Amino acid sequence: MTATGLAWLAIGIYIVLGCAIALAARRHVGVGMSEFFLANRRVGGFVAALTYSATTYSAFMLVGLAGLSYVGGVGALGFELTYLCGLFLAVFFLPRFWLAGRQYGYITPMDMLSDRYESKAVGAVAAVLALVFLVPYSAAQLMGIGLLLNGLSEGGIPVFVGILVATALAIAWSRIAGLRSIAWTDAFQALIMIVSATVLLVLMMSELGGFGAFLSKFEAQHSGLLTIPSEGGTWSLNMFIGLALPWFFFCLSNPQVSQRFFIPESVKAMKQMLGGFLIFGFAYTLIAVLWGFGALLLVPGLENADMATPTLLAMPFIPRALALVAMIGIVAAAVSTIDSILLTLSSVWARDVYKGVIRRDATEARELKVGQWVIPIMALIALLFAWQASTRSGLDFMIAPLSAAASAGLLMVVPSIFGAFYWKRGTAAGSIASIVIGAAVVLVLQVTGAKPLGWWPGVWGLICCVGVFVVVSLLTKAPTRKAEEFLGYISQKLSSGKYV
Repeated sequence: MTATGLAWLAIGIYIVLGCAIALAARRHVGVGMSEFFLANRRVGGFVAALTYSATTYSAFMLVGLAGLSYVGGVGALGFELTYLCGLFLAVFFLPRFWLAGRQYGYITPMDMLSDRYESKAVGAVAAVLALVFLVPYSAAQLMGIGLLLNGLSEGGIPVFVGILVATALAIAWSRIAGLRSIAWTDAFQALIMIVSATVLLVLMMSELGGFGAFLSKFEAQHSGLLTIPSEGGTWSLNMFIGLALPWFFFCLSNPQVSQRFFIPESVKAMKQMLGGFLIFGFAYTLIAVLWGFGALLLVPGLENADMATPTLLAMPFIPRALALVAMIGIVAAAVSTIDSILLTLSSVWARDVYKGVIRRDATEARELKVGQWVIPIMALIALLFAWQASTRSGLDFMIAPLSAAASAGLLMVVPSIFGAFYWKRGTAAGSIASIVIGAAVVLVLQVTGAKPLGWWPGVWGLICCVGVFVVVSLLTKAPTRKAEEFLGYISQKLSSGKYV
């Protein structure tokens, strides 16, 4: 069978298994917004950890981060580890999100901000922010799948066809059973991801003569890539900060991730979710970076660094069956990220835009239906963006920087989240003004390519956002009633020590 035929066979098996899992999950789905978008807040710790992992780590890692390691060296490791360092924020915010969600019935992080600041406009503005900036992040995942299938099929599957297949699957699995189907398929996909990636790394190290020989060869041939700034100028301090800053706040700024804070069924499950993700994330980060380094030794001179993984998987030392399993793992993980984003965006549109602003008297049934119909619309927009971006080349259109650029815009909601839990003086006007102005700064700098003083868009955006939030909040009236109730309830619960 040809490489193209084998790739299609693997994808076919994956589709059948994924649909079977999603349809099995559908039998357990009840009715209502909480059931469809949060699995009724009854996800166990093991599944919660794996769905959190699969949602966060996808095509970005073994395709995007491996590609960034290939071209940028050790700076890519520090950049990605920044995300794990930022998870210390989850120690403070996870129990607060979880408690607030259960007490007040929040469906989305924006829903929580609207209630805390006593303004539906806050949630609507934050929702628009997510709608704008999560599209390129979704596109990055679609691009990763397209590149992977193209490489493994030796060009037999066009990049756009891979993007189209991934989009169709994301739509289907988001619609079949909501978060429950996504969580179940994520658990399966995450296990495939980590097991296949580990086996692949072992095989690559064996091909290079063992781990010691690999390190010696890399140091001898590419010692400049083991420093920051790297030899050749790929990494600079400003670039590192520009890429890493959005990653540090990723667990708060990206709603498809922070929405996961609402789903654990218990305090024990909540702690298992965070601990399991930390273990998974650290292991998978090391694997992806070492994979990129190994690719540089085995297939130097690639014109597009994002093709490092597809090229390696097509090499003779990787058994074809294992390469196909790895391909399924990467594709599945990327699809899980996309369908998680689609599910979050649809819930945000339904709860925070449609019901929050457009039709405040909408029934829950109508709200749910609107959310479900938004899924294919958002997917189509992401598909068009991915297709356009996939026709261009260069560092600005590599998957890793594209993902970080998207997260730079989402950073603008972080001051409002901090204010919701830690600053009673924060106001709706401050939140809205900071999000709008900060996002405008990021968009203008990203579109023009300008970097004043060498600082990246996310850095300037966050500086402006924090300043505007504080100043405008101090000049406007704070919602004292809700602030006292909201913060008082959380403080009372946390004082028991049970939730930390």
